[in-house]
Amino acid sequence: MKYINFNDCKIIFHYLGKVMQAVGVAFLIPIIIAILYREFNCIFGFILVSIFSLILGTIFNKIPIVSSKMRLKHAMIISSLAWLWASILGSLLMFIILKLPLIDGIFENMSMWTGTGLTVFTNIEALPKSILFLRSFEGWLGGLGIVIIAIGILIRSGNAASKLYKSEAREERIKPSIVNTMNKTIEIYLIYTLFGIFLYVLAGMPLFDSVNLCFSMICTGGMSIKNQNIGFYHNNIIYIISMLIMIIGAISFPVHYKIYFTKGKSLIRDIQFKTMIFLILVSLIIIYGLTRIMNIDILFTIISAITSTGANTVPSNIMMNWARINLLIVLLLMIIGASSGSTVGGVKIIRVITVIKSLGQTVIGILSPEGRKFPVKIQGKSITDKDTKEASSYIILYLIIILLSWIVLMGYGYNDFNALFEITSAIGNSGLSSGLTNPGLPVLVKLVLIFDMWVGRLEIIPILVSIYGLYDLIKINRKHKKNV
Repeated sequence: MKYINFNDCKIIFHYLGKVMQAVGVAFLIPIIIAILYREFNCIFGFILVSIFSLILGTIFNKIPIVSSKMRLKHAMIISSLAWLWASILGSLLMFIILKLPLIDGIFENMSMWTGTGLTVFTNIEALPKSILFLRSFEGWLGGLGIVIIAIGILIRSGNAASKLYKSEAREERIKPSIVNTMNKTIEIYLIYTLFGIFLYVLAGMPLFDSVNLCFSMICTGGMSIKNQNIGFYHNNIIYIISMLIMIIGAISFPVHYKIYFTKGKSLIRDIQFKTMIFLILVSLIIIYGLTRIMNIDILFTIISAITSTGANTVPSNIMMNWARINLLIVLLLMIIGASSGSTVGGVKIIRVITVIKSLGQTVIGILSPEGRKFPVKIQGKSITDKDTKEASSYIILYLIIILLSWIVLMGYGYNDFNALFEITSAIGNSGLSSGLTNPGLPVLVKLVLIFDMWVGRLEIIPILVSIYGLYDLIKINRKHKKNV
């Protein structure tokens, strides 16, 4: 059976062209920073890659299609290719400006776009200001979603927009219309971004630092313009502001939208928010109970882990010398993540709750009189067998990818726990590092981590659909050649 044909390819490349146009425009924004800081040698690179993406995107967009033929498989492949394209384009820019090897550039930009924060740069502070801004800006845009931004800017409401919205692991709607949902989401995102910048400036941070740090915190990306990350500032007020913004970024956008209308009740009632706070408190209690250690660095790291931000106040070499129980808790929090419908990575709290409640129902059902039924409900909403199956399947797939990636890294002789920590951080789009990531990593290891960041951001299925679709297309092409 043919799953992907050439008509499918026309639809995919038509809409991919729109996304490429949006990405091309995004690469023009850092030119403002290059002009302000007189980095004129960088401007050519930004213009070149932007024009390249705009021209190629326009060519693709000219491919004639019937928009009503858009299906979920098309949207998922478009989404997968869009994130890959944005990372490749960023790598071309860094090759032009910094002479960074392309594989390192793809790693760096995939990390930035997906809000992971792992970096191959050993001296971040030596980078041009425009590149530093680009890294933060990519994370900020990626927090919303590359395809979702394109929907809000270039794609009209309708079947195509709906499918593309779902392809980036988004289900919740603020408004009935997808475009209105996106516009409202962008509005909320901008308000919190401006709020965070204001708080940082009020705390005495320079404006450039404030903008970049807030971009990194609100998108729960953790990209830093300092070698010591947030630890550079040695300022508890800045740490507290950062923790607040990380938590804001980890709350779903629909809940944010309802906060004003419900006078805050929607936040208090939200099971994902309550569970996130519960996990933070329980983690602190366990760590204190077992190690008798409690300080702001541990609290910061716990919040950074569960919100998949990856920002840190202590260097990796110091963190990895913490008690193993502390690191195991951090690792588990990176796997869980926070709210679905937010900017975070991980398997998401709602999936964990769904599976646990379903298991509880199964156990109670076995113990109860025959024929008695116990419906599973979360916040008053019934959870179907399909919901449970999807949540369970996703968690199993997630853990399988971690295991396979871990086997590859172990094959290269890396420390078992450090390798597991780094992989968990990559697929969870966290960015907390065991110190393993560096420019000298073998190419295969870099590719594994790039893949992990990619599948983690798009929640696996779109990537699997894309890989199988490509395989199916290659088979069709081979059969065609044989027949000819």
